[in-house]
Amino acid sequence: MTEAPVRDSDFVQSMERGLAVIRVFNADNPELTLSEVATATGLTRAAARRFLHTLVQLGYARTDGRRFSLRPRILELGYSYLSSLSLPEVALPHMEQLVAAVHESCSMCVLDGDDIVYVARVPTKRIMRIAISVGTRFPAYATAMGRVLLAGQSDEWLDGYLSSSTLPARTARTITEPGRLRAELARVRRQGWALIDQELEEGLRSIAVPVRGGDGRVAAAVNVSVHASRGPAEDVCRELLPPLLDTARLIEQDLRLPASI
Repeated sequence: MTEAPVRDSDFVQSMERGLAVIRVFNADNPELTLSEVATATGLTRAAARRFLHTLVQLGYARTDGRRFSLRPRILELGYSYLSSLSLPEVALPHMEQLVAAVHESCSMCVLDGDDIVYVARVPTKRIMRIAISVGTRFPAYATAMGRVLLAGQSDEWLDGYLSSSTLPARTARTITEPGRLRAELARVRRQGWALIDQELEEGLRSIAVPVRGGDGRVAAAVNVSVHASRGPAEDVCRELLPPLLDTARLIEQDLRLPASI
């Protein structure tokens, strides 16, 4: 949702600002100057300098005196979440089998606000492939996994999401009207899967299905992504949907085992 959270007297604004500094570094901006960080976060140069040098002293960032970048130690901040999440550990063997069978990449995501976040991925061994890794985020409305996850939410939740979220076009094919997206989510909910045809990125198709936890609720989504040159969207569904559904079913079965609780 885009609404600002309610902040009480225990809210630590300095932590919020420090996390904002970390988040400005990404695949498109792996190195930034002090001025660039200040501009991207809305902080003063003095405040940005303090946060950056604190990260450097703690070992989470490095600097050559002018530009800053994150160090591998920053992964510690996400490890606690990933290590407590049984989904990736349970899902990866089944995802690897699927990739070996269909020769296309497979990913698993969870919903985080308006975005999907990748928690597991098995890429193909092709020279050319999309640069996606664990932790990558995309807007939910423009992705197959996102639509599966959105469709798994309650009607009340969707009402709030559709009334407050912006839906900018990622390509000329992206659904950007709330009414059309609501109708598409209803269809995804009925049929139990979603197909995105070049709405996130030109040339990319993705088909996704839900993974339900022991309580029957949609806990995650798994997908197979292919290049549009593979063939018509109907062929993609016919070839990839059955093995993808089987993979989700196997993951759900393992999630119900006592050892994975």
